[in-house]
Amino acid sequence: MPLSNVTVIDPHIHMSSRTTYDYLIMREWGIVAVIEPSFWLGQPRTNAGSFQDYFSSLVGWERFRASQFGIQHYCTIGLNPKEANNEPLAEQVMELLPLYACKEGVVAIGEIGYDDMTEAEDRYFRQQLQLAKELDLLVTIHTPHRNKKAGTRRSMDRCIELGLDPARVIIDHNNEETVDEVLARGFWAAFTIYPMTKMGNARMVEVVKQYGCDRIMIDSSADWGISDPLAVPKTAQLMLEEGIPAAQVRAVCYGNALAAYSQSGQMQEADWLDPAAVDPNHLFNGNSVLRGQEPNMQSIRDRMLIE
Repeated sequence: MPLSNVTVIDPHIHMSSRTTYDYLIMREWGIVAVIEPSFWLGQPRTNAGSFQDYFSSLVGWERFRASQFGIQHYCTIGLNPKEANNEPLAEQVMELLPLYACKEGVVAIGEIGYDDMTEAEDRYFRQQLQLAKELDLLVTIHTPHRNKKAGTRRSMDRCIELGLDPARVIIDHNNEETVDEVLARGFWAAFTIYPMTKMGNARMVEVVKQYGCDRIMIDSSADWGISDPLAVPKTAQLMLEEGIPAAQVRAVCYGNALAAYSQSGQMQEADWLDPAAVDPNHLFNGNSVLRGQEPNMQSIRDRMLIE
C-alpha cells in the first residue's frame, strides 16, 4: 500500500509491456502522468509495418488505456539504438519517424543513442538528432549498459556537434560515474530505478544527497524484465524517510520531468489537475478497457477476495 500521498510523474516507462492492473495500482500510488519512449520488443522486428503499428499504438491505444485510469500518457518516437544495426530496416523506419513525431502527445524524439556504439548506431543517432533539430523537438537519450561513461560522453558530444541545446536533451540511465559530467554540461540527468541492474532506490537517495535536485529526475523503465512500475513513488517515499526535503523530492519525482518535457508544448500540468471524468463505457476503435466497470482499487480487491 502507498505510504504517503506523493504526486509523481514517471518520465520513462514502457507501458506496452505492462498490464492494465499496473495502471490501476500506479494511479493509487500517485502517478498522474507517464512518458513511454519507443524501444525494442525483445525480439527483432522483421518489417517496417511492425514499427508503424507500434508507433500507432503509442499515440492511440496506450493513451486511451492510461486515460481510463486517470493517468495522462505521453510518448517519444524514435529508432532504438539496438535496432539501428539492422540497416535495411532502419532506413525504412527513418522514413516513418516524421509521420509520427509531431502527433498529439509526442514529447520528444527517443529513446535514441547507443547500445554497442557501432558505426550504424552512430549514423542513425546523428540522423535522429538532426530530425529533432529540424522539427524543434526534445530528445531522450538511451545511454549504453556497457561502456556507459564513454557512451554517455559521446552522446553529449554528438548533441553539441549538431547544435542541440542541452536544456532540451534528457540523458537517461545515468549512474554515479556519469551524473557529474551530464549536469556540468547542462543536460537533464535521468536515472532509471530498476531492480538488479541500473540504479537501486537506496543509491538514488545518495545521489540526491550529494547533487541536490537541479535537473535530476527518476523513472522506472518498467519493461518486460524484472522491473517495478511503482519505482518512482517508492523512491520518493524512501527519500522522505532519509530526510531529503519534500521540495527536493517533488522536484526529482515530479517537477523536473514536467519542466523538461513541457518544453515540447504537448505536456502541461493542467492535463491532469483538472481531467475529464473517466467514462467506463468509453471505447477506442470499438474496444473497451473497463467494460463498464469503475476503475476503483477497493472494488477490485473486494471482487478478487470474493472470487
